Amino acid sequence: MASQVSNYKCPACTGPLHYVGATGKLECDYCGSSYSVEEVEALFKQQNDAAAAAMAESASSQWDISDEQWTEQGMKAYSCPSCGAELICDENTAATCCPYCGNQTVVPGQFSGSLRPEFVIPFKTDKEQAKAALKKHYKGKTLLPKSFVADNHIEEIQGVYVPFWMYDCEARGQVSFSATQEQKQRSGNTETTTTKYFDVHRSGSLRFEKVPVDASSRMPDEHMDSIEPYDYRELKDFSMAYMPGFLADKYDEDAETCGRRMQERCEKTFVDEVKKTVTGYSTVSERSRAVSVKKGAVHYAMMPVWLLATKWKDQNFLFAMNGQTGKLVGDLPCDNGKFWTYLLGIAAVLIALMQAVNNFVFSTPMVGATMVIFTVIFPALIALIAALTMKGQLRSVAKQRAAGYISGGGLRLSRKEDIYLRTQTSTRVIQEKK
Repeated sequence: MASQVSNYKCPACTGPLHYVGATGKLECDYCGSSYSVEEVEALFKQQNDAAAAAMAESASSQWDISDEQWTEQGMKAYSCPSCGAELICDENTAATCCPYCGNQTVVPGQFSGSLRPEFVIPFKTDKEQAKAALKKHYKGKTLLPKSFVADNHIEEIQGVYVPFWMYDCEARGQVSFSATQEQKQRSGNTETTTTKYFDVHRSGSLRFEKVPVDASSRMPDEHMDSIEPYDYRELKDFSMAYMPGFLADKYDEDAETCGRRMQERCEKTFVDEVKKTVTGYSTVSERSRAVSVKKGAVHYAMMPVWLLATKWKDQNFLFAMNGQTGKLVGDLPCDNGKFWTYLLGIAAVLIALMQAVNNFVFSTPMVGATMVIFTVIFPALIALIAALTMKGQLRSVAKQRAAGYISGGGLRLSRKEDIYLRTQTSTRVIQEKK
């Protein structure tokens, strides 16, 4: 039976070909030959068609789980066309590399029929750029342990084409807010505060185009969200010729399952955009929402990702880099000793400064509770905010919304109503300092 996998060998010397993002061509490290994607597609079309047919034939047969094609539940065995070695792969693996002869191996059957992606964004960055980006990621992180930079070792680095669903959709709904307008006036030692209360209602719709959601259960969702955005101007029609030199998976989470994450992202973005239209108020708080997201066209695409796995003090850290733009994310550890040193140090400096201001700048120094608030509590809060800000710099992985995929001219409002409710007035006497 024909092999179920394909090797992309150099026509000149039979060495392995791999796709190089910098040139946009498939290159051979042995003889230096290079070929365009179109040339490789034409050269290997017959081989890929035969491999896909073999894959379909084996899938339609009633294979027993103990058959030679299946090593265990969820795993498959293939024979490398170059050296004959047995390749054991996850059942979702679509592209890999033979560990014995180094030839890049593609499983065409994973990209055929309904499994064939519509688009691909090719890699533009290489492994060395990923390593350099990781080193740059460490810089400017005040609370990062020094030993992490010196002793954190890259255990594995892989370029992976990750399957993504991309959704066209429209969010529709209504959001209600409670809002206030506050005005203060002073007459003598009396301060009057006038507060007006409003009910604010907004209804409308918002369109989105190609909102991406990764379709592989093995990929950490928040890492995949955080390396966005991709430049869709470089979306290309899918071709297996982009795969050699990288790993690739086919999707194992369908569009319906991933659609729930898309809906959550789009709903939050809709509410964010609606809230931007509520202006001219002192305070605004959401009271209720009713939002629905209607899916339109769904596209299947392969996106380039560099995954860097590192280890430090028996702890594992994962970093992900956008293989097109070079954006890298990954959470870093915090040196708790440094955290408290900076917190207490900043607090001490500010407390001393505020006490000096109170004693030597003010004509009448503060006393009692007012003095404690100004010279102790206020500086301590500023120091805490500064230390937490530095700690926050170590976190770059988080759920993302869908603001970057808004289309159709933005939010379209069908209702914009601000209803005045009541006015409340309060006064207080301001005690003069002695």
